[in-house]
Amino acid sequence: MKTSSLITFLTIALAIYGSVNLYIGIRGWQSFPHGSSARWYFLAAFLFVSLSFIAGRFMERASMTLGSYIFVWIGSVWLAVMVYAFMAVLALDILRTINHFLPFFPDVIAQNYAKAKQITALSISGLVAVVVAVGYINAMATNIQTLDLTIPKGANGRKDITIVAASDMHLGTIIGRWRCNSLVEQINGLKPDLILLAGDIVDEDLGRVVQQNLGEELSRLDAPLGVYGINGNHEYIGGVERADAYLRDHGITMLRDSVVTLDGGISLVGRDDRSANWGGGPGRKPLEVLMASVDKSLPVILMDHQPFGLGEGVANGVDLQLSGHTHHGQLWPFNYITDRIYEVSRGYKKIGNTNVYVSTGFGTWGPPVRLGNRPEIVKITLHFRP
Repeated sequence: MKTSSLITFLTIALAIYGSVNLYIGIRGWQSFPHGSSARWYFLAAFLFVSLSFIAGRFMERASMTLGSYIFVWIGSVWLAVMVYAFMAVLALDILRTINHFLPFFPDVIAQNYAKAKQITALSISGLVAVVVAVGYINAMATNIQTLDLTIPKGANGRKDITIVAASDMHLGTIIGRWRCNSLVEQINGLKPDLILLAGDIVDEDLGRVVQQNLGEELSRLDAPLGVYGINGNHEYIGGVERADAYLRDHGITMLRDSVVTLDGGISLVGRDDRSANWGGGPGRKPLEVLMASVDKSLPVILMDHQPFGLGEGVANGVDLQLSGHTHHGQLWPFNYITDRIYEVSRGYKKIGNTNVYVSTGFGTWGPPVRLGNRPEIVKITLHFRP
């Protein structure tokens, strides 16, 4: 990412983050009685949790210690708490505004306003805690999606192929050893012919992946036609060359704007992530350039991390496109935003002659919480019928 674009993005993100936390903090402070010493305990705790994520990420840049691990975990959980606390407090303030003009609150609230504020604050805190806990449990419960598709092409006598695909693992501090082990066990248990990892395999910094030796787990992935991956935007954030080298050293063939021919003449096309266009280098190649040497009379599978411009695959004769990136918003109600941004935010859609599948992803970014969707691994059986 260009320096100017990065500075602009960080400025906007920090301004939003700061504003939301300020709003929650002020409302929390106001829930305590004037002069109460509890206000200061609240303020200290609030500053700690709200600054933990930023502090932990900076600490990780310097050294991968237990302290940075704890800070990142606390801060990551806080991100989910912040979202739902903001929604709850905003909803309450809207009700208060309506009540100001059209009174409907019970008289008992006005008669003991201080106590009502405390009860409301405790109720919101409890509700948010339950919501985040449910979201954490949901984020650990991987769903196996299955899809049977028929491609109207021959594959030199091969009748079908079983693909197991995953995206957005975000291996690192939050998605660590036991989750990586679970990923490998579940993928291998599906007996794939081919394993495809569609980007954001590692999170922002490779250091925690190396520290936990997650490559040892990944090297157990097993499929007769191979294990292939592409880069996502997070490999670029953390350092794409290091991430690529590490993954290659542990048995994953990384495709960066390249094509391989599999058994049956099946072409597997791996696009570099769109982030390659932001680094001041040559950027990623147009899809038509990659497809120039591809025999389109035989099946063509494309991996492209971010599901933008799906019409490119259609125009270039792709039979199956696999993407991720969206997490389908990860936290409700952000799925409504991703639905507006992407033609396909999650799941399957056929566009022209191209079958498109956008995965919600296996892992999480930021909070280890999912609401409104499930983490997933995708098993796709492709049948070839000329």
